[in-house]
Amino acid sequence: MNLRFLETFVWVARLKSFRLTADKLFTTQASVSSRIAALEADLGVKLLLRDSRGVSLTPEGGKVLEYAERMLDTAKAMKQSLDSDRAKVGRIRIGVMDTVIHTWMSALVAELTERYPQVEIELVADTALNLREQLQKGFLDVILQTDLLREQSIRSLDLARYPMGWVVAAGSPQHRAFGSLAELGRERIITFSKNSRPHQEVLSLLQGAGADAPRLNCVNSVAAITRLLRDGFGIGALPPALVDAELGRGELVLLAGLQPPPSLELVVAWQTGVALVDEVVGLCRQVLEGYARDMGGQRIVLVS
Repeated sequence: MNLRFLETFVWVARLKSFRLTADKLFTTQASVSSRIAALEADLGVKLLLRDSRGVSLTPEGGKVLEYAERMLDTAKAMKQSLDSDRAKVGRIRIGVMDTVIHTWMSALVAELTERYPQVEIELVADTALNLREQLQKGFLDVILQTDLLREQSIRSLDLARYPMGWVVAAGSPQHRAFGSLAELGRERIITFSKNSRPHQEVLSLLQGAGADAPRLNCVNSVAAITRLLRDGFGIGALPPALVDAELGRGELVLLAGLQPPPSLELVVAWQTGVALVDEVVGLCRQVLEGYARDMGGQRIVLVS
């Protein structure tokens, strides 16, 4: 529905004059008449009556007027909000673990730069452990990592889970059926950095399954993990979302029939009282919801 036509109708109803409305909107009476006629045709009802005494509303016109005024108020508030966002200046410091960088970080940065073109975005990629330390020391404003934080002046929110899997190169020696996790644990396993939550959970899972000394290779770069897997170096313990393109092309495959490692948690944590931080957290949730819709539940699961 054309908001300009609604605006014209509202002013005619208020001023009870096509001529005064034309003066108000810096247009002609013919243009006002044309807009009203188009609106009536669109709605399929008569909105106004004109006679020698002036202009009056039909019963249907009275109903439409209430909705039209609310719609124009909403449009005005939306524009003011967007104008206010675009006028904001400053800097926001965001820390992200590698998993986020390789999944939906680009979409978040695009939204931030579109909404806040005058705000400087400082992006830091690091391990979850280092990101938490930098947030606690005040070097970062918002972080996306794996753990809920409960500290004064810091808030955190559980966002989602990345399902994990066992990933190998198609046609490699590791691309075969394994009878148990204990047997799998005798192969080279590539996972995230040492002492990270995924590393500890993969180690605990394999040891609990009877692999006394699993051969874990810890790598803190998703790009490096992906390259090692494609070269047949070992078995990856990581979220399939990180290698979705390689899985789609058949370069990498998921091993079936084995218990996967626990899902990788995704938590946003932030310093309270920092300008823009609440808006950035809200935008993180919005962008993540869009990513989840595109990828589906096999790649990421939102926390309700």
